[in-house]
Amino acid sequence: MRTALVLLLLLAIAAVPGSIVPQRSADPNGVTKYFQDNPSMAPVLDKLQLFDVYTSAWFSAIYILLFISLIGCVIPRVKHHLKALRARPPRTPARLSRLADHRSSLVELAPGADGEAAASRAIDVATAQLRAGGYRVQRYDGRGAFSVSAERGYLRETGNLLFHIALLGVLIAVGVGGGFTYTGQRVIVQGTTFVNSVGTDYSSFNPGRFVDPDALIPYTMRLDRFDVTYQTSGQAGDFVAHLTTTLPGHKAVDDRILVNHPLSIAGERVYLMGNGYAPTVTVRNPAGQVVFHDSIPFLPQDNNMTSLGVIKVPDGLAKQLGMVAFFYPTQFENRSGAFTSAYPALVNPVLTLDVYEGDLGINDGIPRSVYALDTSGMTQLTGRTTGTASIELAPGQTADLPAHLGSITFDDASPQPAKDSSQSVKRFVSLSIHHDASGPWVLGFAALALVSLMLALFVPRRRMWVKARADGTVLTLEYAGLARGEDPTLGGAVDALAQKHGDALEASSGVQPAVTSPSVD
Repeated sequence: MRTALVLLLLLAIAAVPGSIVPQRSADPNGVTKYFQDNPSMAPVLDKLQLFDVYTSAWFSAIYILLFISLIGCVIPRVKHHLKALRARPPRTPARLSRLADHRSSLVELAPGADGEAAASRAIDVATAQLRAGGYRVQRYDGRGAFSVSAERGYLRETGNLLFHIALLGVLIAVGVGGGFTYTGQRVIVQGTTFVNSVGTDYSSFNPGRFVDPDALIPYTMRLDRFDVTYQTSGQAGDFVAHLTTTLPGHKAVDDRILVNHPLSIAGERVYLMGNGYAPTVTVRNPAGQVVFHDSIPFLPQDNNMTSLGVIKVPDGLAKQLGMVAFFYPTQFENRSGAFTSAYPALVNPVLTLDVYEGDLGINDGIPRSVYALDTSGMTQLTGRTTGTASIELAPGQTADLPAHLGSITFDDASPQPAKDSSQSVKRFVSLSIHHDASGPWVLGFAALALVSLMLALFVPRRRMWVKARADGTVLTLEYAGLARGEDPTLGGAVDALAQKHGDALEASSGVQPAVTSPSVD
């Protein structure tokens, strides 16, 4: 048991890095960012499997050892407990007065009364009372003495064993349930719809080994709007994503997701992980034909939502076009002349773009991030090093692309008519979708562990004895108790038994027993 406790403590300590270091299974984007921000430390942590704590070799080793240790604790104790349940209460000790919790009383019998018969009747009464009190009883008579041995509190050991079995259940549920668990991430732009399908809509998907991706329930979620309140200092207040969800064969339902209040749908829980702006951009060729139109999620770079995004135009122009863009919800020019955002809400939204021409690298079969632009094979057309100023646009404005490539428009997403620019740019949300098959089982075993722990802590295990011996016309009654473990109420229980038994004898015979103080020979 001591080994199991040490391993349980080690398991708790081993789980700590999982809450400090981003995990690939829950936050793959966070892992990527950690590698970018800590290029020297990240490979070391990766070799130590700290980005995959819960599937690492060292965590699994502790987990398996704890499992084996618990089995080794439970099996022998179950056998011993079953044997104890079948066994009779132990024989009455020859000298009850040696026990710390001992009481005795004397009863004067009527002249000519049968002492042994009176002693036997007294033990019959005690046996009935103890049995009614939930004790298992066994009579032991002989050599002129009559006694009953009683024992109760088996639930204490039962609770102890159930607690350990519940811990085993938690380990099994987590281990097996992990194979049926999956997590996924998806960015949804305002006005667009997500379909719960691995082949089309997940940005990343991490299934357990027993998960069938084709068996996912194809519900849909459309982001209608995203509400956020900002304090005067720029500190964000409440975040609320308003969605329309539709299950197959059901009507659409209005739902919402808040921070720490996930949406439950089709056995999955959808968490709000992040948000930002998604400027809508339209690119036209020199003939005025639209070759690109989309709302692009920009990644926030600071608390005032200065955001970075990449726009890629692979077709429709003479050459492929790439743009590195910054979006400023409230544009402000600092002393150095550089732009920044002074406030996270849309007060003075401005989009600036540096344009690159050349190969985007999307046709070479190598996966490319939508948030990064590889400019090694491209020619920069605007920006500080080109002599051509970066393109700067407010919502609704259009500018010509360099080298007569066409034009670009920063579309105004405001509903018409609009009094200000507070809704001129769409928002996006980053959602994390979890399906934890082990959750109900873990909850059930955890509840069982809690209930069984209460039994193990608060149900007293005790033995009680009542002995009667006749000596002429005097009947000597002895009461004693013995605790199996800590039982501060044992003395009171012995007193209560002596009082109740004496009252029953008085009612049946009319003789009041004279109770003496606790005695030790």
